[in-house]
Amino acid sequence: MSGIVIYLPPGGGAGTEAVTLRLGPGEVARFGRGSAATPVELRLADAAISRLAGEIRVTDDHWQLSNHSATQSYLVENPEGAGEYLRVPPRRAGAPIPFEFSRVVLPTRHGGALAFQVFAPDHVYLDPDALGADGLGPGGAWGSRTVTAYSLDETATYFLVLVALCEPRLRDESPLEVPTTPRIVERLAGHPACARLTARAVSSHIDYLADEKMRISAPAEDDARRGGRRNGKREALVGIALRFGLVREEHLALLPPRGADGGRAGRPARD
Repeated sequence: MSGIVIYLPPGGGAGTEAVTLRLGPGEVARFGRGSAATPVELRLADAAISRLAGEIRVTDDHWQLSNHSATQSYLVENPEGAGEYLRVPPRRAGAPIPFEFSRVVLPTRHGGALAFQVFAPDHVYLDPDALGADGLGPGGAWGSRTVTAYSLDETATYFLVLVALCEPRLRDESPLEVPTTPRIVERLAGHPACARLTARAVSSHIDYLADEKMRISAPAEDDARRGGRRNGKREALVGIALRFGLVREEHLALLPPRGADGGRAGRPARD
């Protein structure tokens, strides 16, 4: 397990810039209003939120949420599910969160809410071809189990982003082209789950795929100097997805019909 990514959208914290935190197993991030005497890694600027509202702790295969408030419950929503959510009551310590992608919601003074997103540890799936009748693998021994190298949830938004990245090559439109972020937003706009998908969210999904799901190494310094482009990461994702058959032609059916959003993946755009 390679850890989690926490993303606070711009305007949600004490400043105007977005905040991204990466935590590995055993690491903790505290969130709340914070103060000089109560430092927090994730600052949430609202008078209804405690100085130390809670903390997130990463374990080997999931993450836990502790609610330090004495009066307020927090919600953990599954944005990619069918409305599933967990309510974490006041003073609850170490509540395990099962969702691969979560939205943590805290009530605020003005009737709205502040929220941040958590990309969870990589969910591991057993290889169904290696399971015996008892579900334990050959000979019934857990030590013989085989897990998949790339655990991708084909119902998740990040998988739609990956399919959109791969679409031009799957359709033989261009052997080299990899869509930019604005073009992915445009391409997915007709999908019910992506109506409010932003360029920043797409970039977060790409980072999650590269860093957590496919574990792509950082680009070489020479590549990083070339205008600071993210093309190397996108191209690496597409290369792995197509070479290993993680994204195939039948997955194109997951994308909205071409033209449903008023555009197409091959339309020029600027990143």
